[in-house]
Amino acid sequence: MIAREPTIERLAIAQRLLLTPFGLDESHLARALNEIKAHQVDEADLYFQYTRSEGWSLEEGIVKTGSFSIDQGVGVRAVSGEKTAFAYSDDISEASLLDAARTVRTISSAAQSKRAKVATQKIAKSRSLYTGHDPISTLDSATKVALLGKVEKLARAKDPRVAQVMAGLASEYDVVMVARADGTLAADVRPLVRLSVTVIAEQKGRREVGSAGGGGRFGLAYFDDAQIEKYVDEAVHAALTNLDARPAPAGEMTVVLGPGWPGILLHEAIGHGLEGDFNRKGSSAFSGRIGQRVAAKGVTVLDDGTLADRRGSLNVDDEGNTSQRTVLIEDGILKGYIQDSMNARLMGVAPTGNGRRESYAHVPMPRMTNTYMLGGDKDPKEIVASIKKGLYATNFGGGQVDITSGKFVFSASEAYWVENGKILYPVKGATIVGSGPECLKRVSMMGNDMKLDSGVGTCGKEGQSVPVGVGQPTLRIDGLTVGGTA
Repeated sequence: MIAREPTIERLAIAQRLLLTPFGLDESHLARALNEIKAHQVDEADLYFQYTRSEGWSLEEGIVKTGSFSIDQGVGVRAVSGEKTAFAYSDDISEASLLDAARTVRTISSAAQSKRAKVATQKIAKSRSLYTGHDPISTLDSATKVALLGKVEKLARAKDPRVAQVMAGLASEYDVVMVARADGTLAADVRPLVRLSVTVIAEQKGRREVGSAGGGGRFGLAYFDDAQIEKYVDEAVHAALTNLDARPAPAGEMTVVLGPGWPGILLHEAIGHGLEGDFNRKGSSAFSGRIGQRVAAKGVTVLDDGTLADRRGSLNVDDEGNTSQRTVLIEDGILKGYIQDSMNARLMGVAPTGNGRRESYAHVPMPRMTNTYMLGGDKDPKEIVASIKKGLYATNFGGGQVDITSGKFVFSASEAYWVENGKILYPVKGATIVGSGPECLKRVSMMGNDMKLDSGVGTCGKEGQSVPVGVGQPTLRIDGLTVGGTA
């Protein structure tokens, strides 16, 4: 059997799902784009999407809910300068496509009307970071229900203090197609799965929660017995640890962050501040600072959409640009920003493949993919042992950041009090307060254990949510403010 080149195969799948059933072909896309280009615009694109998703959830020993949905539609966009006109429809037809095209082209003055030349078609560069299989079909319904039942049984067998177990299994098959006015034609077929486990442990009337899980762009077979037990162990351990937690001390102190998911602090406190739109408008704490030192020596931060099978990875972004490995900070020096097409054009730089949107009903904007800090040369045990008095945070819950000031607040869901290099006891109620730019400058030790998260991250920005990844090594940060309960 001869396999087709990945890009051609993805385009064929997209055409089969998004064009052929509605009597459309590439000539209809060209006609709609030419309608937009009848007026002077800087950019224009059509974004078709077909999404099939399924979810199962278990609570109180019973799989209580199961859901299945299909959504499809097209978004039509025109950009002139800083202005964007956008229309979308769940009716994929020639009529609705042309109506939307005529609507968005009004962003440009009729006085600028001209007939543009038809662009030569350009197929997006080839890449295959994940399989194009539909993950929903990789296990039958009975097996999915049994998988969640296994989570429940394993968790309760770990410890008699486990009072409640909740688990969820989600799968998504997402097919997108982008046609741009510059002639670019691109498609992506994106699988996405996630298993989440939440455990409530109870002891002497005190109840505490622990959670774990993971996923990525692959099939449900990834969740084999060993992977399920790993998530269950992590969730039960977190809940039982929190049963013994004491109130967290407060004040300015040394904080050591564990590897992997604690990179969510990096994502929020630094990553958002490096997105192109905030910097073009001058509203980020990092605006106008390219070439300047913004972090301690040795600190290198990347956004990388090219990691195989990762939750935040993309073959192409939602504007048809190939995803990239972008160095944002290198050895403490700010090198660049995360860019979509519009902000890159207005800032006179190249797009970085970070134009992302939640769905066909949303406009793209610069968003992170997988954002992480490279590792250093220190043994993680040495870093913890270096703490005279301080906090060792290994897991985080929610947080928020002010982009303009760079100030952030994060709550630690699993953390420990350390004195003279010894972990003494777990603490609860610890919040970490600081400034993203200042925080980076106070990194004094970096572990050799850089790790990506398990595949659970979802990023929100301006009402849109997209899957992302984070990562970092064990880090020692000096002089952070910890808000506690003690």
